[in-house]
Amino acid sequence: MQSFRSELESIENPIVQQDIIDLADKIQLHKEGKIDDDKFRSLRLARGVYGQRQAGVQMIRIKIPFGRMSSHQMVHIANLSEEYGSGNLHATTRQDIQLHYVSLDRTPELWAKLEQDDITLREACGNTVRNITGSAYAGIDPNEPFDVSPYAYAMFKYLLRSPFCQEMGRKFKISFSSSEDDSALSFIHDLGFIPKVKVIDGKEVRGFKVLLGGGLGAQPSMAEPILEFLEEDRLIPFSESIIRVFDRWGERNRRMKARFKFLLKDLGATEILRLAKEEEKALPHQVLPVDLDDYQQAPIPEAIFPEEVQGDLAKYELWKQVNVKPQKQAGYFSVAVKLQNGDLKAERARLFAAAVKKFAADDIRVTINQGYVLRFVQEENIPALYNALSLLDLAAAGFNTLADITACPGTDSCNLAISNSTHIARVLENVVVNEYPEYVKDESLSIKISGCPNACGQHTIASIGIHGSSLKNRENKKILPALQLLIGGGIGKDGQGYLGEKVIKIPSKRGPEALRMLLNDFETHQQEGEYYFNYYLRQGKDYFFNLLKPLANLSTLIPDDYMDWGYEQDFKVETEVGECAGVIVDLVATLLFEVEEKMISASNTLKGRAFADSIYHSYAALVNLAKAMLITKEVKASNQIKVLQAFDEHFISNGELAINGVSSYEDFVLSINKNEPTEAFAEQFHADAQAVIDQVKAYYQKQEASV
Repeated sequence: MQSFRSELESIENPIVQQDIIDLADKIQLHKEGKIDDDKFRSLRLARGVYGQRQAGVQMIRIKIPFGRMSSHQMVHIANLSEEYGSGNLHATTRQDIQLHYVSLDRTPELWAKLEQDDITLREACGNTVRNITGSAYAGIDPNEPFDVSPYAYAMFKYLLRSPFCQEMGRKFKISFSSSEDDSALSFIHDLGFIPKVKVIDGKEVRGFKVLLGGGLGAQPSMAEPILEFLEEDRLIPFSESIIRVFDRWGERNRRMKARFKFLLKDLGATEILRLAKEEEKALPHQVLPVDLDDYQQAPIPEAIFPEEVQGDLAKYELWKQVNVKPQKQAGYFSVAVKLQNGDLKAERARLFAAAVKKFAADDIRVTINQGYVLRFVQEENIPALYNALSLLDLAAAGFNTLADITACPGTDSCNLAISNSTHIARVLENVVVNEYPEYVKDESLSIKISGCPNACGQHTIASIGIHGSSLKNRENKKILPALQLLIGGGIGKDGQGYLGEKVIKIPSKRGPEALRMLLNDFETHQQEGEYYFNYYLRQGKDYFFNLLKPLANLSTLIPDDYMDWGYEQDFKVETEVGECAGVIVDLVATLLFEVEEKMISASNTLKGRAFADSIYHSYAALVNLAKAMLITKEVKASNQIKVLQAFDEHFISNGELAINGVSSYEDFVLSINKNEPTEAFAEQFHADAQAVIDQVKAYYQKQEASV
């Protein structure tokens, strides 16, 4: 513990220090039985600490804003991965880095060491605004109107620890694409932004096309374009108003219906925008220009390292053709690094970081397909960089092609996973590379694999999508691992997204044969220039079902079919309660404890003159107070608005509870939307909230004493 405290001293930000201390304190309270399992799960998830399938260890998700990190940060993470975990850096589809097999007791110390290099865990998991993703080619994309990186960074900084996005009904995801090509997949995000330039009064003005309400999972949904042009100085205030609407109106009871896409479906875009407009008065900023100077560009190396290509020249030429792209900056090139399953061992990561610093800008971008993109490589240095990458076994061709399969960790570590993802990914990659080498150059097709329907591997938007499942042999009643195949997803040349359709479920060990059948069929019947999703639409679902139907025949099973990829024993389904979105817990004592904590936060932010934050903390305390009291009536409301209305119905309107000066609890609490976040209102609302809390708690204690 002494070592942990000493690590904290090197962190300059007292808010970050306190956040880490709070995690350590919560771990201790949980050990002492003072915080129940479900509530503790919610607390640690919001701090990037995620339970693994293996007992006693955690997955730590490190938040890498829009995937950007320096070589020094990569080395720092690599060193800590060896000290605290398994020594592996796992890149995710949300441009995070995950460490596995970390002891819960050591997580505060690990977090403190990460923060010394400006790396955070905060809001990497749980019911929060997750990592903000962005195009890996932002800033160098020849098709971009402007670099979206400073805007993604500003959004990350603004939302981090903001009170309105800490305990929502579910997670909320934001992306920034660099152009209409939509390489950051705005169409699957709760909020997606695509840069635009518009001429207003003779001047070019930056802004964004806005997409709203996308998402994957078991019930995927495409985002709706709701604004064709949002001025750049409205970007952050508009986003805050939308998130506030989600926090206030989003589902709280039914986890499967608690994503923003369902709220959008229920209320409609027009009503969502109206509610967002209602929030504007309470915002700390009506407009907020993004400080472009706050975003530090990485220095570009000038040294030239003339080298001859080492090894097979044909391999180099293929790698250069597929993995190397010209930037919009003349004379410079980006170099993409393909990683199998997104994994990079710490020793290789350190050597890789050294190569980056030597040959490229010190600006590594984690990609949404679990690789890395390097930037500002001079043409003369491409052979030398290739040689360095080859020595690390990081010069495989086929980045972002059919030979670059995206796969979540699956049953390697995740509680939710049904079957293996990583081993089958390796097997299918070998099929492509060895049997269909022409696809190593084809970026129009993709394979993505998830261990369950929740789509962490983004299988829903793949040409050939796979999620883990199971089948039962009715003859012997035995369970075998299975692959649910989805076909026809992807993204077109115009940035249009397509969702794959479920076609058929087959035994897992028949996955390679299914891939061969699909590729052979496509080669035979494809029309010139036809994308795979267009081919799927032309042929139709029944065509593909009938094509693959022989593989679903369970009468010809062999013993190996009962074993999942990478395992030597018979398969069995071993899923537990998932942690991706946290768990909603409404225990009275826990909620009242949270009321006190939120009022302390309200007081501290008031003293720090963060008036809008103080008001929202007081608001959250009042909502939790009402939720706690409703439990005593066995009433469970589905969102915050209904909580306030139910409290009025069961306590105020019937005269059971008299609160001085409050005739409508809903009106009292929602006065936050009727007032600007001034110092005077923040002070008054905090004082009034505390008075109401005191009266309600006194009533509760009296009721408890009489039982």
